Amino acid sequence: MEPMNARSMLDAAATTDGDRPPVERRHRLSPAALAVANEKVRGAYSPVVITGIVRLVDFILLSLVGIALYLWYVMPLSSFRWEYVAAILAMTISAVVCFQAADIYEIQMFRGQLRQTTRMISSWAIVFLLFIGVSFLVKLGSEISRVWLTAFFFLGLAALIVERLILRGLVRRWARDGRLDRRTVIVGADENGEQLVEALKTQPDTDIRVLGVFDDRNDDRAMDTCAGSPKLGKADDIVEFARRTRVDLVLFALPISAETRILQMLKKLWVLPVDIRLSAHTNRLRFRPRSYSYLGKVPTLDVFEAPITDWDLVMKWLFDRIVGGLILIAALPLMGLVALAVKLDSPGPVLFRQKRFGFNNERIDVYKFRSLYHHQADPTASKVVTKDDPRVTRVGRFIRKSSLDELPQLFNVVLKGNLSLVGPRPHALQGKLQNRLFDEAVDGYFARHRVKPGITGWAQINGWRGEVDTDEKIQKRVEFDLYYIENWSVLFDLYILLKTPFSLLTKSENAY
Repeated sequence: MEPMNARSMLDAAATTDGDRPPVERRHRLSPAALAVANEKVRGAYSPVVITGIVRLVDFILLSLVGIALYLWYVMPLSSFRWEYVAAILAMTISAVVCFQAADIYEIQMFRGQLRQTTRMISSWAIVFLLFIGVSFLVKLGSEISRVWLTAFFFLGLAALIVERLILRGLVRRWARDGRLDRRTVIVGADENGEQLVEALKTQPDTDIRVLGVFDDRNDDRAMDTCAGSPKLGKADDIVEFARRTRVDLVLFALPISAETRILQMLKKLWVLPVDIRLSAHTNRLRFRPRSYSYLGKVPTLDVFEAPITDWDLVMKWLFDRIVGGLILIAALPLMGLVALAVKLDSPGPVLFRQKRFGFNNERIDVYKFRSLYHHQADPTASKVVTKDDPRVTRVGRFIRKSSLDELPQLFNVVLKGNLSLVGPRPHALQGKLQNRLFDEAVDGYFARHRVKPGITGWAQINGWRGEVDTDEKIQKRVEFDLYYIENWSVLFDLYILLKTPFSLLTKSENAY
């Protein structure tokens, strides 16, 4: 089932609850929630990426074994022959396909050894039998060295077994460190929640780790523990809890009939960069099997998915580091000139560091060339820079208008990794519209933090940059940022990056 569009979900929620959702604020968690949030948690590894890398390693490893044997044994006895190269490529590709068909490329399979080894031997043998059969039919049997073929089979198998032993050790260590866990919170501390926790905990080889249960009720219907998992607080606490510790999945144990309660909670939770699902284990209403996604044997309905995950995250990381590194190298001479101009124009440091909102509301330090007089610096951005602002230096006016003051943020991208080249612009912690903080001025503001912020973005190249002095400006920024998040692709990033210089020349009227 396709996840529901964020806008359509909020529109549906608005029809059931006309009240404006409360403004997101940091607040105290219960002692039980704090105990979980304060545990040391390491970053997660994507099973999709791990299995993809293992496929690639298998292909490269088998190809190297086949080519090495060819160069060592066959090549000295005869001239170079393309038949061997074609045979090696065909056999290694066939091996990966057969391993996939035998379900070898699963994280649970990597943890074991006997089942994995037997399936691998069987699949590798099938590949050779197929090759021998095809060679006989096309009359190539006499052209292929039997010594090479036999050595390829046994040495290739030995290489695969050694690789799997190493992989087994790595996967078990990652599992002990919690890097393969899907850290999950359950919404609904009643009988349905207890049944769901029990069903998840009894799954064999499960990667689900239930952190605790939340409920929006304080009466007797809310249990203190569900199948051994403690109640950590009310549903309103989930956002703050997920800001303080890694949460990968929010799973609703509420029945579909509780539509109003679910929508009210989703209005608050959709701003988080996590998967949100509705458990269907107790629902009498049954959909087509393809409508469900499964956690082991527990059927669920997808509501929201975390944006930019798995291989998309790898591609964006590579794009930032490679393209960002090249841009940084090319920009170093210009950055040197700007730094010299800033230093000569007014006393004080060349660089200015400011706290901004990063991914998942994380507080990050963003670097810029100093554009204000040092004694009038505003590290919290409590006062917005306006047209003809006396705090701005002569050089500062030029570099702000041309966005050259943003160039040091390339260090954030390439060296620190807390910014992307493209993404929603990181706003200051105390960014305000008149006397209201930005999140008070527009609903869903914090949803723009579901991805890493960027130096440039979809909103900026469409003219929504610079001073924010009207409701429309902040609303349009958020609207364009959410569109970018929901439609991200590497080509979209490349398009925004290439168009940024042109937008700076034609749409800089709001930058002071």
